Formats: sequence, structure tokens, C-alpha cells
Amino acid sequence: MTVRLSPGDAAPDFTLPDAHGEPVVLAGLRGSKVILYFYPRAATPGCTTQACDFRDNMASFGAEGYRVLGISPDAPAALERFAQNEGLGFPLLSDEDHAVAEAYGAWGEKKNYGKVYEGLIRSTVVLDEQGTVSLVQYNVRAKGHVAKLRRDLGLDA
Repeated sequence: MTVRLSPGDAAPDFTLPDAHGEPVVLAGLRGSKVILYFYPRAATPGCTTQACDFRDNMASFGAEGYRVLGISPDAPAALERFAQNEGLGFPLLSDEDHAVAEAYGAWGEKKNYGKVYEGLIRSTVVLDEQGTVSLVQYNVRAKGHVAKLRRDLGLDA
């Protein structure tokens, strides 16, 4: 059974390697608002669409004090290629054992063409400056998600 987070929950802390193998510690980002988005696989069509939407909105997210981190089960080398190929200006983190995705409720049962399997559930979790969940969205669609997130955060008045 997948445990899901809700607004008001303390965000589970983590340390994950970025695309260069350097550790990123969530606790080290306290004082900033953080958008964690979980995606299944780098360089696939849906994940590329979503990553490029975040890339194209980085200036406005940054202006509102948000830091964006993408998290997937990909190895750092795959993340580095993805970030370079798409010109992504935000950290991509490697969660190869999917322990962080599990802690955030972004790993669980999925269905595809009638087949049931365990996998990454495309999800976004927004944290406030103290590391508390302020918004959580599970089973999001790659296309249009960033625009919906901006509306939900009140960034599009």
C-alpha cells in the first residue's frame, strides 16, 4: 500500500546524487520553497515535455522563490545526458533504488495496457521554506502539468 503525503506533513529528508554524482541534501534547501517533481524516465517523450515545461518556466518560479528538483530512477549519467540535451537549468536527482519516491508516495502500483506493475507515479510535491508539504499532486499528466501547477500556486493571476 502506497502511503501518500498531504499538505501539512513534514517532507521526508533525503540525500540523492545529482547528474554529476554530487550529493543534494533536502535539508540544505531549507529557507527556499522547493518543487520536487517525480518522473519515470529521462529522455522519454512525456518526461522531456514535462522537463522542458519546467525549464521554460524557471525564471518565473525563481522570481517567486521556488527551486525545482526533478527526481527519477535514472542513473546520474543518463540524467547528465538528458540535462545537456534539453538545456535544463535545474538539478535532476538519481533515485535508483526508488526509496525517496516510496517515501513521497510516488512509487506504487500502475496499470499499462492491462498489465499491473510497480513503478514511478508521476507526481509533484511542493514544500514551504520550513520543509513542510504545501501542495501535493499525484498521477499528473506530463503535458500541461506545469501550467496547472502555476495556477494552483497562484503564480498566474
